[in-house]
Amino acid sequence: MTLPNLRPSSRTFNPGDYPVKLFRTQSGAESRILYGNKRVGGTLELTYQNISDADADLFISSYDTTKGTFSAFDLPDNAKAGWTGSSSTFVPQSGLRYRYAEPPDIASVKPGRSTVTIRLVVTTS
Repeated sequence: MTLPNLRPSSRTFNPGDYPVKLFRTQSGAESRILYGNKRVGGTLELTYQNISDADADLFISSYDTTKGTFSAFDLPDNAKAGWTGSSSTFVPQSGLRYRYAEPPDIASVKPGRSTVTIRLVVTTS
């Protein structure tokens, strides 16, 4: 099971950076060494505002299915809904997937309605 296939109200994305080691001499000269060809440290935060409690419960089921922050998964199509840029923007590079960075945050906004925020990180499969 991946994430519930719901459309987020908002998202915050950080694509990460390539693994680079910087060496600086006393004179201030810099050397950089590239240690890979894939970005690392990417994050994606999705917020689902004012959804039903039953839909909010789906995130707990998803979190349990992935054993919390242990297992990686692919994003469902609706996680990218509303984005008009490149369809591949939120797709991690080859060999990488998303996993939960922490448990979902669920806030009850009124009886029967909740707001869920999830934080994901890009990781190896």
